[in-house]
Amino acid sequence: MSDRIGILYLDDEEQNLLSFQALFRRDYDIHTATNAPDAVQILNTQDIQIIFSDQKMPEVSGVEFFEMILHDFPHAVRILITGYADIEAVIDAINKGQVYRYVTKPWDPNELKICVENALEKFRRDKELIEKNTRLAEANAELEKFVYSASHDLRAPVASIMGVLKVAKMEGIDGKTAGYFDMIEKSTARLNEFATNIINYFQNDHSETLHEEISFDAIIDEVFDKYQRQPEYQFITFRKDVAANSTFHSDTYRIRMILNNLVSNAVKFCDNKKPQCFVDVSVVQNKEKAVVRVTDNGIGISPQVLPTIFEMLFSNSDKNVGSGVGLYIAKKATKKLGGTISASSEQGKGSRFTFEIPNKA
Repeated sequence: MSDRIGILYLDDEEQNLLSFQALFRRDYDIHTATNAPDAVQILNTQDIQIIFSDQKMPEVSGVEFFEMILHDFPHAVRILITGYADIEAVIDAINKGQVYRYVTKPWDPNELKICVENALEKFRRDKELIEKNTRLAEANAELEKFVYSASHDLRAPVASIMGVLKVAKMEGIDGKTAGYFDMIEKSTARLNEFATNIINYFQNDHSETLHEEISFDAIIDEVFDKYQRQPEYQFITFRKDVAANSTFHSDTYRIRMILNNLVSNAVKFCDNKKPQCFVDVSVVQNKEKAVVRVTDNGIGISPQVLPTIFEMLFSNSDKNVGSGVGLYIAKKATKKLGGTISASSEQGKGSRFTFEIPNKA
């Protein structure tokens, strides 16, 4: 195969092909065809960077030819040769055949050379961009795998540290040391949450969405359970209300992921100045969709911050807790289920998060 730039010219008039070949054969690898099947054969067997096609041909027009080959040869630069009066063909070529430009007949040799040089420059720029995007995609994939693997590997030692801390506190320690242990325990819990969120993010992006029968009662109980069992959350009342008039099918893993993050967020930003805090989860499900609301009476979110809460690494400045990716992951998981998520809040009174997901039954 030639190392020179390959150019294909499709035209049913032999004289045009001969003139074109005479003009460019010294500098480029020129291929010509008088009909579309022969042109496709050349594209399948030769390395072609630039394609010229005449518009008016008896069996297939230039626009139809470009539209026909667009899927299989998307990177070749396409140029339409047409008459002055064929403006509709030019518009169709841009919309359907995605041509780079058009050349009017009879062509000027110098203009045609400039056209080829410009098309070649475009091809090289596009090729460079494709290669950069490919390398970037590969680098991102490797980075994702590394972060996922590192987060997964962190879980075991973090769990061990948390277990040792609990045993040490049970042995009995003085007040000052207990304070240090509490600080270590909180920091370790945050590290564990961050690692868990990274794993959830990766699995949400890379695993298939399941359509299985959902029990919101069971999922909410599971989410509440890890807080109701711990003495430090005894001042929070957890309540649920599930109204279901039909079976519901979706992805249990992702629904649990969303609820875990929303309930965790409500717990983190509870207002311990209030005599009793609450976290309510309500569900209304029917044949079309489920509407899930997580409501709390915590510190709330300021109007300035509210529009950004679903962005990566969001952090409520009123409390320096959390990893800042939980709500972002909740939004990603909701979108994966074909749903929407929103929030409303009033500072000092609390927040409400609502997500709606379709019934896949």
